[in-house]
Order: sequence, then C-alpha cells, then structure tokens
Amino acid sequence: MNWQSIWVGALAFLIIGVFHPIVIKAEYYFYKKIWPVFLVAGCICLGMALVVPGQVLSCALSVTGFTCWWSILELFEQEERVKKGWFPHNPKRKNK
Repeated sequence: MNWQSIWVGALAFLIIGVFHPIVIKAEYYFYKKIWPVFLVAGCICLGMALVVPGQVLSCALSVTGFTCWWSILELFEQEERVKKGWFPHNPKRKNK
C-alpha cells in the first residue's frame, strides 16, 4: 500500500485551505500590492521542492509553491469581492 499518496492529498487539502484566509487577510491589510511576496515565496518553495529529500516533503513544498502563485490571482479577485461588499473593507486604508 502507498500511504505517501494519502499524505500528499491530505497536505494539499490542508495547504489550500490555509491559504484561503491568508489571501483574505493579506488583501485586507496590504491591498493587492503584496503580490510580489507570494511570487517570491512560490519560487522559493518550488526551488526547495527540487532539492529536498523525501517525496512527501517535496510534494508539500510544490503544492505550497503553486498555491502561492495561485494566491496572486486570488488577491486581485479578492479586491473585486471587497468592492461588491462580499468581504469587509479595511477602514484604515485609503480608497483609490
């Protein structure tokens, strides 16, 4: 039996679930201008996925890297959700 695939699936589910509130908070506090942080973090995770030993850890880093990249798109979409009133606007941040 290959339990590693079960672990990878569970980790992917967890990582993607954790990034949902991260994107919401990042847009709330930093606006979409924080997208380069997600780009760099994704590149670092994917680079590390190439060199770390262990298939499960490598897969987890890869999923994290691609989730960071996907979060860039979600930041821009989150801005639209805030404009529609689906999510709260940060009152301390000046409007454009």
